[in-house]
Amino acid sequence: MSIHKKMFIFIPMLVLLMSFVSYFLFNSSRNVQESYSLMMNRVLLYKQVSRESKEVMRYLNRYVIQLDAESYSDLDRHTKLLRELRDEIGRLERNKTNALQVENYLNMMDTFLDQSWELLSNMDQDSRMKAGAYIQAEQTAGFIGEDGQALVDLELEHYRPVYEDIMQANKRINELGVYLVFTVALLSFVIALWLSTSISIPIRRLVLTAKQISKGRLDTKAPELRTGDEIGILAQTFNQMLDNMQDLMAKNVQSVEKERLVKELELKMLQSQINPHFLFNTLNAIAKLAYIEGAEKTSDLTVSVSRLLRYNLQKLDHPVTLRDEVEHAMEYVAIQKARFRERIRFVTDIDGDALEQTVPCLTLQPILENAVIHGIEDMEEGAELKLGIHMEDAHITVEISDNGAGMDERNRLKLLDSLAEDAPAPHRGKRETTGLGTANVFKRLHLFYDGMQRIEIESELGEGTTVRFILPARLDVSHKGAEEVSHV
Repeated sequence: MSIHKKMFIFIPMLVLLMSFVSYFLFNSSRNVQESYSLMMNRVLLYKQVSRESKEVMRYLNRYVIQLDAESYSDLDRHTKLLRELRDEIGRLERNKTNALQVENYLNMMDTFLDQSWELLSNMDQDSRMKAGAYIQAEQTAGFIGEDGQALVDLELEHYRPVYEDIMQANKRINELGVYLVFTVALLSFVIALWLSTSISIPIRRLVLTAKQISKGRLDTKAPELRTGDEIGILAQTFNQMLDNMQDLMAKNVQSVEKERLVKELELKMLQSQINPHFLFNTLNAIAKLAYIEGAEKTSDLTVSVSRLLRYNLQKLDHPVTLRDEVEHAMEYVAIQKARFRERIRFVTDIDGDALEQTVPCLTLQPILENAVIHGIEDMEEGAELKLGIHMEDAHITVEISDNGAGMDERNRLKLLDSLAEDAPAPHRGKRETTGLGTANVFKRLHLFYDGMQRIEIESELGEGTTVRFILPARLDVSHKGAEEVSHV
């Protein structure tokens, strides 16, 4: 549920709950007030009738007995008001307790009004007659006051249970109101707490994650939020951004590693103080001079060294084919044959269809050189060095083996572990090779094939060593040759 929906649903719900509680309390209080007002209105009505009847008698005394003509207007006003009160009492709802008393009370009021009217109509009577009529009206007014008080007592007695019920109901309503207010307040607090925590806590987690990232800890992950709202989407997007940054940095690290290895190769190739191009031209001159003088073997050896040097002078960051690598390896073997003569035998088993496979420059020669120096250099006879290249389905297998000294399990695993990014460069020992280290070749293959290659090493002490590259096929076949097996 989105944050907008949460706000739109729960906040109006809280307002409606509070409005319902307020309306309930107001309506209950109004009902109690109406019941109380009804009772008090009836009591006050009887009291007002008694008061108005006394006022009528007072102004009758002034007008009839004291002959005060100015009091007639007041007498007429109070008489009309008394008639209105009589009509209002006649419209009141009656019960079994006071029905008869109310009827007698109304008749008494009618009698009093008739007596007042008769007294006003016979103003020309003698004083004795008017005094007698006045005394009768005064007695009737007194009876009205007494009956009115009796009716008040009856009303109070009748409404006493009702009043007690009203008070009990009012008490229950107050208690229920307190419970409702407390419940709604608690519910409002819970909903407000849920809304705030569902928004603030995920945001706080994202802020903490952002702070960790700002400190350089890119392995940090934002919390997985299953809320389904905008903050959950933000957390997912945040993690996707982190993944993209990590992938980009990994690619940058690989690119920097490739550049570092290339620079290392170039530096190692240029570590000689003699200008390589000058040396290359000098070797060509020596080869031609040896050929002219009839020293053909010396000429061939010089040409091999010249070709080896020319191959090493090319750009090391450019990929080459296995065909180029095999030709370069043959030149290296020719030089070693001139050195070891019959002590070493070089065997090749090469599938011509696989020679168009692209590989990093200087892949085979460092492995062959390592096999010669560390494997078969100390053998007096029977030394054998093999190079095999085969195509199998979608893979190219390159295998270099010797029957020399071999290595123990610890060194074998150390070479295989050199593919790790933080693995230190292996120590070569006293006998340095003239080319690149084996671990360097492994790393360049790993970078070149994006980790899709497989490298295997089989070795036992005294039984020789086999290094095997299983490469994903990247063939650009311009021609195919049959399988060839040659012995050097």
